[in-house]
Amino acid sequence: MNMRGLQWGYLLLAFAFIYLPVASLVLFSFKDGSLPLPPFEGPTLRWYGEVLGDRRLMAALGHSLMVAVGSSLTACVLGFLAAYGLARHVLPGSVWLRGLLIAPMTVSYLIVGLGLLIVFNQLGIGLSLWAAGIGHVVINLPLCFAIIYASMGAQQQNIERAARDLGAGEVRVITQVTVPMLAPAILAAFFLAMTLSWDEFVIAFLLTRFEVTLPVEIWSLLRSGLSSKTNAIGSLVFLGSAAIVLLLELFIFGRRRP
Repeated sequence: MNMRGLQWGYLLLAFAFIYLPVASLVLFSFKDGSLPLPPFEGPTLRWYGEVLGDRRLMAALGHSLMVAVGSSLTACVLGFLAAYGLARHVLPGSVWLRGLLIAPMTVSYLIVGLGLLIVFNQLGIGLSLWAAGIGHVVINLPLCFAIIYASMGAQQQNIERAARDLGAGEVRVITQVTVPMLAPAILAAFFLAMTLSWDEFVIAFLLTRFEVTLPVEIWSLLRSGLSSKTNAIGSLVFLGSAAIVLLLELFIFGRRRP
C-alpha cells in the first residue's frame, strides 16, 4: 500500500471516529421504539413531534439560547476591550495581567461553579439564569481575550495610527477601523463561546434552580434511562449548530478569503 492510500485510510478512520457517534445519535432518533438500541425499527418522526410539543424542553431550549447569546456577547465585548488595552497600551505588569486573564482557562468548571455559588450565597444573589450567565462569562472571557489578542498585530496597529493621523478620534478608530479588521477573530470568539455556553452543564446545574438550561433538562431526562426522545433532542441541537457553522462559512469567512 502506498503512502497516499495510508493517508486516505487514516483520514477516513479519523472522520469515522468523530462522526460515527453523531450518525448513531441521528439514526436512532428516527427509531419507532422507545429505546435507542439495535435493531432499528422505523423510521418515524414521533420523537421529534414529542420534543417540539414538550413545553419544558422548549422553555429550556429558549433559556439556553438566551444565556449563550447574552454571555457570549458580554464575554466578547469585555475580551475585546481587555485585548485592545493590553495590545495597544504599555501598562505596568501587563504580562501578569495577561496571565491573570487567561488563568481561568486552566481551572475546572466544577471549581468555578462552586466558587461562584459560594460568592452568590454570601452576596444574597439567588440562583437563576442570570447567575448561570455570569458563570458562563467567567469561563468564556479568557477564551475570547486569547483569540482576539492573538489577532492584534503590527499591521492593524499601523492602520490605526494612519487613521489617527487623518484626524479620527479614538472611538472612531476602534469602531470603524479596529473592529472591522478584527471581525473574523471577534466572530470566531463569539461563536466558539456560544457553543461552549450552549453545551455547558456543570455551572448551569449549580447556579440555576427552577429555570434551567437544555443540558440540565436533558440530564433530568437521562436519570430515567435512555430514550429515543433524548436522541431527537441531541439531533436537533447538532443540526442547528451545523447549520450555523455552514452559514458562517458561506457568508462571512468564505467571502473574506482572497
